[in-house]
Amino acid sequence: MRFRAAVLRGYEDPFTVEEVTLRTPPGPGELLVEIAGAGMCRTDLAVRRSAGRSPLPAVLGHEGAGVVVRSGGGPGTAIGVGDHVVLSFDSCGHCRNCRGAAPAYCDSFASLNLFGGRAEEPPRIVDAAGKALAPRWFGQSSFAAYALVPARNAVRVDPGLPLELLGPLGCGFLTGAGAVLNTFGAGPGDTLVVLGAGAVGLAAVMAAGAAGVRTVAVDRHPGRLALAERFGAVPLAASTAGLPERIRRLTDGGAQYALDTTASPPLINDALRALRPTGTLGLVARLPTALSLEPGTLDRGRAVRHICEGDAVPGLLIPRLTALWQAGRFPFDQLIRTYPLADVNEAERDCEAGRVVKPVLIPDGSGHRRGRPRGTSPTRRTPPPPSLPPTETP
Repeated sequence: MRFRAAVLRGYEDPFTVEEVTLRTPPGPGELLVEIAGAGMCRTDLAVRRSAGRSPLPAVLGHEGAGVVVRSGGGPGTAIGVGDHVVLSFDSCGHCRNCRGAAPAYCDSFASLNLFGGRAEEPPRIVDAAGKALAPRWFGQSSFAAYALVPARNAVRVDPGLPLELLGPLGCGFLTGAGAVLNTFGAGPGDTLVVLGAGAVGLAAVMAAGAAGVRTVAVDRHPGRLALAERFGAVPLAASTAGLPERIRRLTDGGAQYALDTTASPPLINDALRALRPTGTLGLVARLPTALSLEPGTLDRGRAVRHICEGDAVPGLLIPRLTALWQAGRFPFDQLIRTYPLADVNEAERDCEAGRVVKPVLIPDGSGHRRGRPRGTSPTRRTPPPPSLPPTETP
């Protein structure tokens, strides 16, 4: 089977949209999905900075959504042809953490998602010259017209939803929302500070608003702070003098929870100082260097933990988020700008420059480079976000 895909051939090269070939049909427990849209995540772009650890050439993309066009059947494959699905991260399904409803901490997470693939799988996709491409990225490689995925990756969704916009619910939006709803279990009366108002941070802000949590959002850039305020957070510039004290005043003595998406050691230390006793700081961004915590930041029962994929079981959280969207309480579509797959390099430039919060690639070429996302929101639409400068968030 031949189809078009965005291939990254070198760490400093642009993407090239090429014809690739799927050499084998879906096997037991696998699905072939026609991609309607795939979000571009900072994790995709981080491959460029992986110092050669990520094998190339490869098809990236791990926020896909589409329609199942073929199933390999097999035990546990309840999703069928014609179903609309959101694709999330891969997991083995049988290790202790997977059995304990913590698939984001699967013993095989790195090998299954970060180009390791499953040991029993030969290369499945080749380029026009017959050269094998790297094993599927996060179990999907969805910067393409089609993706061959484990059924475990896929979450069935209501066919009445705007499918091309749903892919980011499989990772970026899932991570931010899951940190609030799953990790923190935050609710009415709780307070939260979110550091970095990018895709993950703004998803956390929206989830906090839906849960009745009072939230302060911190970022360097006025445009991102304006978006956070639109979604119900109190905006606060990262350059504010005495940032921890200001946050404590805004949260009646300190936030119960803090979520850092910046990997900035100074901001992480500020967040710890802004917590009330027994408060928790969650980290979602990979730290590029050693983190030095300043004296006193972990006093009085404060805790720090890393959060992977929002501690989510995708099959539970994704339907919850789509239901909140339908109720007008999680307006993630307002963060999206769509691009034809052919404009993948423009989407990357806009993402890196901060001109868009969440690019989504449309394989059929009908993405709207500067228009509103396709699909109809049940809530009143607000103007599209302004062009934004770079942000600190992943």
